[in-house]
Amino acid sequence: MKFGSWIAAAAAAACAAAFCGPLIVRAQPAAPDGAALFNARCGACHEPPVGRAPARASLAVLPAAQIVEVLTSGVMAPMATGLSAEDKQAIADYLTARGAEGPYAHPGQQAAATPARRGGFRPPPGVDPKCDGAAPPIRQTGSDWASVGVDAASRRFQRDPDLAKADVARLKLKWAYSMVGGGMPTVIGDWLFVTNRNGKFYALDARKGCVRWVAEGVASRTTPMIVKSAISPSGWATFVGERNRTVGAFDAQTGKAIWRSAPLESNPVAGITGTPVVSGGQLFVPMSSGEEGAATQAAYPCCSFRGSLSALDLETGQIQWKTYVITEPLHPTRKTAAGTQLQGPAGGAIWSAPTADAKRGLVYVATGDSYTEVPTAGADAIVAIEMATGKVRWKRQVTPGDNFIMGCNGATRGANCPNPIGPDYDFGASPILFKLPSGKQVVLSGQKSGTVYGMDPDTGRLLWSTKVGSGSALGGIEWGMAADDKRLYVANADTINLFDDVMRAQGKPPVEGENGPAKPGLYALDPATGKILWAAPAPDAPCRYAGDRSRDYAGGRCIRAQSAAPSVIPGVVFSGTTDGWLRAYDTASGKILWQTSTTAQTYDTLNQIKAQPGGSIDGLGPAVASGMVYVMSGFNGASRTGGNGVNVLLAYSVDGR
Repeated sequence: MKFGSWIAAAAAAACAAAFCGPLIVRAQPAAPDGAALFNARCGACHEPPVGRAPARASLAVLPAAQIVEVLTSGVMAPMATGLSAEDKQAIADYLTARGAEGPYAHPGQQAAATPARRGGFRPPPGVDPKCDGAAPPIRQTGSDWASVGVDAASRRFQRDPDLAKADVARLKLKWAYSMVGGGMPTVIGDWLFVTNRNGKFYALDARKGCVRWVAEGVASRTTPMIVKSAISPSGWATFVGERNRTVGAFDAQTGKAIWRSAPLESNPVAGITGTPVVSGGQLFVPMSSGEEGAATQAAYPCCSFRGSLSALDLETGQIQWKTYVITEPLHPTRKTAAGTQLQGPAGGAIWSAPTADAKRGLVYVATGDSYTEVPTAGADAIVAIEMATGKVRWKRQVTPGDNFIMGCNGATRGANCPNPIGPDYDFGASPILFKLPSGKQVVLSGQKSGTVYGMDPDTGRLLWSTKVGSGSALGGIEWGMAADDKRLYVANADTINLFDDVMRAQGKPPVEGENGPAKPGLYALDPATGKILWAAPAPDAPCRYAGDRSRDYAGGRCIRAQSAAPSVIPGVVFSGTTDGWLRAYDTASGKILWQTSTTAQTYDTLNQIKAQPGGSIDGLGPAVASGMVYVMSGFNGASRTGGNGVNVLLAYSVDGR
């Protein structure tokens, strides 16, 4: 007998014994139905996934508390309007209880799943392997990768990798570590730092993979930046942008919090995806947004978010200034058929890390598309902002009228779709400040249109542009580029174009309108002129998506988009693809020197996850330090294809030593 029924029966018996009057038992409200609520509020975007929305199978591996938080104060808050706290918990319980079920379930989870609350299953948490003995002090070397772009110019160039070009062909897996939604690591000395969306911020032994410390409740997708600073007791500080739109500063030696900033944005759909960057005594924090997805709801008053850059005092975390890249005033525009008042301009999200130019006192940011038809010069632009004041020095827009929200490219358009609709050609890659042989400098940027631009860093004047891909809503150039002293290396994805190729072969219409032919691959350009020096098309190689195939337009077929940011060392460029391959290319010719498939095997990880699969390589690409190459496999990037939800951090060294 259920507990509630037993109480009612006992009360009735007591009442009869006391000769009391008729017993009135009030019915308790029925518990919220998580499945029904998910299907009514979320299913249209997540099952099957629409646009950049993750599939239900991807949501299933998240902690229930994280799902509740996102529904309450995160990017999904507009879709959860009117839901009670119990409703949100029911949705979270429904999703997480099904985490080990379905055709795309994580094989290791099925084998090792443990019972969870309300009778379902959740992914095994694993056991973090603790390092033996006291942690050695952090010591800087010439082979560190201590920020997302390695240097202030965002070149992703490791000048002294302690890894010779001749030894790259001997790289073998040394260790693997499993985590939910893992980001790109940074490395300083024999310390490795990595965040993930499961709320654990790790410091690992870079050689062994064991845990030196873990900071709980730090949900982030940014790459930790490590700097030598007196604000930290150990002399070394690390900074991460968190999901709740704040920045946290931590002692890199111990993981203890130093300060946490105030929220940098009040818009509930805003978030930090680009890594905060330190220059001098300032920390520069970009702000991005999920409003493109929130605006698919007909009742949502689209749109009000504006991308911004905030400068924080490095010592205290206090906000010094905040600059919006869209400066035209927000105003009401039109009403939808349902009477919802729309507004604009909006958009200009800053998805990537800023680039610091201390010589000019400038910081450069790259912005995303516009969300409304209200004209703005702040979207699809490179913007130079003064470090001291936050004043915009110059702004160069390359695609006016790129007005886009999700769900507007099909035959049926939502109430909030802008008119006209644009191609969704955000800038998702950090600008690169490059010094030419002449001594002059150029700002290099890559757009999802597949076009690379060279601009004058003093004025923003366009010097040249070169198209390497056909471009689409998922690139073109998606997450990054790299540059050594001679060449610019550009990874081109053309993801939607690859989907379209498969759809056409099946006699089906394209995914999002007509796009040009897919040209995924790696390209080398002359930074002075934009001339293409060589092109290395992404090979059509063996691949197996063992985990979540959430965007399954291709019927389970792997997609070879070259979406992740490449990384370069002298003579070698490392670049990954969404079909899970990591390759090393000769910088002079584009010849493949070494390659490995991260989907060709499963991994028994250091934190005791058995049969952990690999998957796509997407997002911020590999880090190279002290003779080792680190890459996250299975990350659910913007393409939502080939991800596992539970990712695996892979560490390669020469001969696996």
